[in-house]
Amino acid sequence: MIDWNFLRHFPFFEDLEEADLREISSMFITRTYEKGRNVFLEGEGGDELYIIKSGVINIYRIDEAREIILAIFGDGDFFGEMAVLENEQVRSASAKTMEKSILYALKRQDLMSLLNRNPNISMKMLKTTLDRLRKANELITSLTILDARTRVIRMILRLADQHGIQHKGGVLINLKLTHQQIADMTGTVRETVTKILLELQNGKLIHIEKKKIMIYNREQLEKIVLGD
Repeated sequence: MIDWNFLRHFPFFEDLEEADLREISSMFITRTYEKGRNVFLEGEGGDELYIIKSGVINIYRIDEAREIILAIFGDGDFFGEMAVLENEQVRSASAKTMEKSILYALKRQDLMSLLNRNPNISMKMLKTTLDRLRKANELITSLTILDARTRVIRMILRLADQHGIQHKGGVLINLKLTHQQIADMTGTVRETVTKILLELQNGKLIHIEKKKIMIYNREQLEKIVLGD
């Protein structure tokens, strides 16, 4: 069971009354995954939606034996909704933990019952899903038409929007990322990522410590992306 107070701060449920939140909380199952564990795999049947209580989840696909990272989700995010909402209920991508994670799982039948009783939740979920599809399309476009340096910088800016924490001197991306993971997110190779990150650090635009990226000059990074 999920803590109903946690649901109160989740965007889909923020307008519900306490009694409804308590009822919904009883529908969730708590699951714990160690780092590097698959939550589900592309092509598998899917009948659960997941909310992240704590941890980091990597959504990815395999393309010609290479892992392509589509998104990274953290505390309070949800994932797995596509298969649950579709009639075929097949996972369109895989999900794996980047660190030990505690997840709340909601079965499809319970989700459908919930959506039927609360249409506003359906609209909020649809809006979020469409926004994710738009970002996925932007990612595909960037992988096909942009040079590697621009792709890496755009990825850094995107992660700053999703996982950034205001910090003395800049914005800290609160994720531990290897150069290989950044390469998998940008459709390039690790050696190229290492070279680009070194250039950005030498230019005092970013700093990397313990695999976390600190952005010192976002404005300049945005100018590079725009070609100014």
